[in-house]
Amino acid sequence: MGLEEPYHSIHKSMQFQRRAIVQKIDVVTHNQIAWDNQSKQAISPWVQPVSSEEIAAAKKGEWQVILTPTKSVPRDWFGDMSNKTLLGLASGGGQQVPIFAAAGAIVTSFDNSPEQLAKDKLVAEREGLKIAYEQGDMADLSRFSDETFDLIFHPVSNVFSEEIVPVWRHCARILKSGGRLLSGFMNPDFFMFNHDEIDQGGPLSVCYALPFSDLDELSNEQIMKRQAEGDALEFSHSLQTQIGGQTDAGLLLAGFYEDKWDSEITPLNDYMPTSMATLAIKP
Repeated sequence: MGLEEPYHSIHKSMQFQRRAIVQKIDVVTHNQIAWDNQSKQAISPWVQPVSSEEIAAAKKGEWQVILTPTKSVPRDWFGDMSNKTLLGLASGGGQQVPIFAAAGAIVTSFDNSPEQLAKDKLVAEREGLKIAYEQGDMADLSRFSDETFDLIFHPVSNVFSEEIVPVWRHCARILKSGGRLLSGFMNPDFFMFNHDEIDQGGPLSVCYALPFSDLDELSNEQIMKRQAEGDALEFSHSLQTQIGGQTDAGLLLAGFYEDKWDSEITPLNDYMPTSMATLAIKP
């Protein structure tokens, strides 16, 4: 027996014990409450509604949006937006969805957080835009019929879903032939590090095996603290499930780029891209 085997056995045993304790946690509900709180606090850049000036510019065809923290999505990823049916998937917050509506798309905003949907509604009512709203889990799009949308815009958010293969399968099903899925997601390597310790001046050292799950790696006390403070639970996903999951669902990869955060947010920014984005097309 190698030295690593007892470690892995103990680690797996600890994970199992933690799972047994936290199995009653409803991740979807927990993260809904967490994002409602974040939206109300209005601190995160993902909860800041766009201005009237940005909407006016979008109506003239002058607009840009992000799938990842900083880099704008190439405009040719969208094609012609006029009268195209578009689903903003986990894209609430009064940002991208109102821009798409102003640019001429027929838009549905789908988000787990009612408060984030309220931000979209706030901008729509302020600017006279037409947007449909749906609240729910990104991994369950069963309410939508096959081949409903021309575009799906899914900014970096599947970190808050335990499973993402169902997300890609649903997206492939509800896209029309020739439809486009634009997705942003975290670099899975980001989750090998303990960012709470780094934020407090700790070393930049590998702590966790991948794929990472808050339910497996956090102590019981840390998970209870997340619940008490309303912080979202997070999960990494392998590139096999992020990119391979899209191609396995029948989509064709047509575009890719990487992005970084600000170095003040994470020192990892100096060493690697922290997020990436894909364009996939349904044949």
